[in-house]
Amino acid sequence: MTEKPHLMIVEARFYEDIADELVKGAITEIEKEGATYQRVSVPGCLEIPAAILYALRSMDFFTARKRFDGYVGLGCVIRGETTHYDIVCNESARGLQDLALRYALAIGNGVLTVENREQAWARASVTAKNKGGFAARACLDMIELKRQFRLYPR
Repeated sequence: MTEKPHLMIVEARFYEDIADELVKGAITEIEKEGATYQRVSVPGCLEIPAAILYALRSMDFFTARKRFDGYVGLGCVIRGETTHYDIVCNESARGLQDLALRYALAIGNGVLTVENREQAWARASVTAKNKGGFAARACLDMIELKRQFRLYPR
């Protein structure tokens, strides 16, 4: 019998209400799979990739710590009046993709990039698009793909 995956949920808390809804969707999907998780909060979306890298690197020093099998990044970026929106959107996505490719990590990207709060809620709501659940499902599916390629340690 295969051990169930252990995931790290990294939630950007800049828009707390939206983050809470994204996490709700992710946890529901993870628990439906019978997997376990640990939540970590960061201030904003730019910090999500760094938190994942910290967890990954901590395994080099603390081998007794339970290893994460996958990562779910959750947050929201709402367009404002400056180009900061573009930087946060692009760099957070690039950071997650770089980690996935460099370290062969299973990462579900649940960072919403939207024009306004209405769009954010439509995507975050567990009764609508449920992007938190979608990101968790993507992570779990990538863990399964790693198993098929024998890249998964269990």
